[in-house]
Amino acid sequence: MYANQYTKPFNEISGVVTELQNALACAARVLELVNDPAKVEDAPDAGEVVPDGRVEMQNVSFRYVPKRPLIQDFNLKVSPGQRVAIVGPTGCGKTTLINLLMRFYDVDAGHILVADKDIETITRQSLRAGYGMVLQDTWLMKGTVRDNIAFGKPEATLEEVVAAAKASYAHGFITRLPKGYDTVLGEDGGGLSQGQKQLLCIARVMLCLPPMLILDEATSSIDTRTEKKIQDAFAKLMEGRTSFIVAHRLSTIREADVILVMRDGRIIEQGTHSSLLEKKGFYHKLYYSQFAN
Repeated sequence: MYANQYTKPFNEISGVVTELQNALACAARVLELVNDPAKVEDAPDAGEVVPDGRVEMQNVSFRYVPKRPLIQDFNLKVSPGQRVAIVGPTGCGKTTLINLLMRFYDVDAGHILVADKDIETITRQSLRAGYGMVLQDTWLMKGTVRDNIAFGKPEATLEEVVAAAKASYAHGFITRLPKGYDTVLGEDGGGLSQGQKQLLCIARVMLCLPPMLILDEATSSIDTRTEKKIQDAFAKLMEGRTSFIVAHRLSTIREADVILVMRDGRIIEQGTHSSLLEKKGFYHKLYYSQFAN
């Protein structure tokens, strides 16, 4: 008893010190954000672009940290409607490549063209309006299911929203919610499973039908049975649309028109699933190592 009374103040002091350290770390991050230089705005003469599915990267180089190049002399030419899968080890530049396509970062060297226009000469809004994205980290706002699906197309009718949900296999669980499409979701989709949240994000893309798609680990949090249904739905969605697919589970990208195998920021192999397996190179090793594990 006396020992507990003796040690209690020290435990409380230790807790206060821990909280203080956390607060200082948070403050440092806030100050870092405040002091971060403003992002480059669109050029005063920036024009609009109507994406037609053509994307080209010409000798693109990029680095986050000076003297540590990540992507070097990267070249890629994508035709309208082509499905491009990007695979490789963690840190090889897959997600960075997507960020460059969306112009979340500007390249250090080279050019990225969409519909034959350098993306640095067009507005970010018109560029990003041409992409539909499904990411591993889902984002849902506080609001109804209907509003979340119609986020990119607020004027959509209920019939259009329901059709998109059915196409993404989300309609079933939505109808089981207390108020169906009028059910109010908590912040970040509170109350839904990760798979259900991802299905709603897929329904968003189904509703907007953009000319280009970015699928980043799109089915990583969905059970095997649902994943098969989603793959079938995406196969329909990707018809006639340029699609960039980033995946670690290589079994999900067998039907891609071309697979880019990246390592250290460079394309080291390129081809279809079957042709890359026949080469018995790095892709062959990655593919069969997943089944071995």
